[in-house]
Amino acid sequence: MITLKDVAKECNVSFSTVSKALKNSSEISPETIRQIQKKATEMGYHPNIAARTLRTNKAFDIGVIFEDKTGSGLQHQYFAKIISGLQKTAQKYGYEITFTGRTTPSDSFFDYYNHIKSRNFDGVTILSADFTKKDIQKLVHSEIPTVTLDYFYDRNHTYIMSDNDKGMRELVEYAISMGHKKIALIHGENTFVTKERTNIFLEIIKDHGISIPSEYLVEAMYHDPKASEIATKYLLSLDDKPTCIFYPDDYSALGGIQVLNKLNLTPGKDISIAGYDGIMLTSLLVPPLTTYEQDGETIGKLMVENLINKIENNNDVNCQRILVTGHLLKGGSIAKI
Repeated sequence: MITLKDVAKECNVSFSTVSKALKNSSEISPETIRQIQKKATEMGYHPNIAARTLRTNKAFDIGVIFEDKTGSGLQHQYFAKIISGLQKTAQKYGYEITFTGRTTPSDSFFDYYNHIKSRNFDGVTILSADFTKKDIQKLVHSEIPTVTLDYFYDRNHTYIMSDNDKGMRELVEYAISMGHKKIALIHGENTFVTKERTNIFLEIIKDHGISIPSEYLVEAMYHDPKASEIATKYLLSLDDKPTCIFYPDDYSALGGIQVLNKLNLTPGKDISIAGYDGIMLTSLLVPPLTTYEQDGETIGKLMVENLINKIENNNDVNCQRILVTGHLLKGGSIAKI
């Protein structure tokens, strides 16, 4: 088995230099890190996890809580990007990721804190869950390092969030710049993100002196084309129909597009629509969907980096709110009127 000492001898550097280089330490120059990591790969070096665990009293394993109501699992394209960022970054720092959670959402006997303790995870990233449940709150406020996605607890906790203000603002401003005043919003279920996006939507509409009927705000579900299909039918049944419809996410927008196709309405011509997320699937539509692309890879990367910082400093770090910006994809599904 190739050891750190073998790599150090081959590179003509000290054992500690190799150790730091493989951890991407800022104490080592980027060029030295690149050379040592390349040589370690060529020699077939693999870290001895068992020995490292005994030496450091860490498992080098990060728990990932991902409760998916839609049943899409890793096929959920938005979360797939985040999970990819999680995994790549964890591996870069020598950690593994392990999915964990309730067998069913209604499992009232399951306790996240006790479960995580028994699994000996070094820390946990919480991507999707009912953040109000007592066991999740107990976990977040415990000694176990955690980082959450899209949910704020208090100033003593780090969370990563896509910049919903920027995203919704750019989408609404773009629709208004194209002449739309009858803009409907199909929003997701009652979550922190939904409230933030809806409030921003209403704020911008008001700032432009636009008044929309309450019927233009319709609740559906994230990542659920069927729910958006029903909501679209409702909006198109109104006497005063919207000229532009916003969907909770790109995948949900597919349900609305099905309705439009059956009515021989072409997005970007007969009616305007917009999504949210920027998944590859909707970029292949004709016309491509107007949407806001969230940077899932960066979100996953930052979640792991901040969590490892907490792990390696025994939770003694400055907690923070980190916003990740994306960008508007104009597509062609919003027409000028």
